[in-house]
Amino acid sequence: MTIRYLSLNRVAQRFGISPHTAKKYADEGRLPVHDAEIGDAPRNTRGWLPETIDTWNATRPGHGGRPRKTSS
Repeated sequence: MTIRYLSLNRVAQRFGISPHTAKKYADEGRLPVHDAEIGDAPRNTRGWLPETIDTWNATRPGHGGRPRKTSS
């Protein structure tokens, strides 16, 4: 059985962000630790199991950004 991992591009698609932003998040430690790595840095490829990404997304404290203004 082949194990399928999500690439940074697929992670970006899943969250509706650009691949550049997904890479930045991964490099900053804002994504969970990858489940697989192929090759050597700096040209390595990281991969996440879909369950890893979905669990992380469901349990993270916030989705970033500024709080919305409320009209007074």
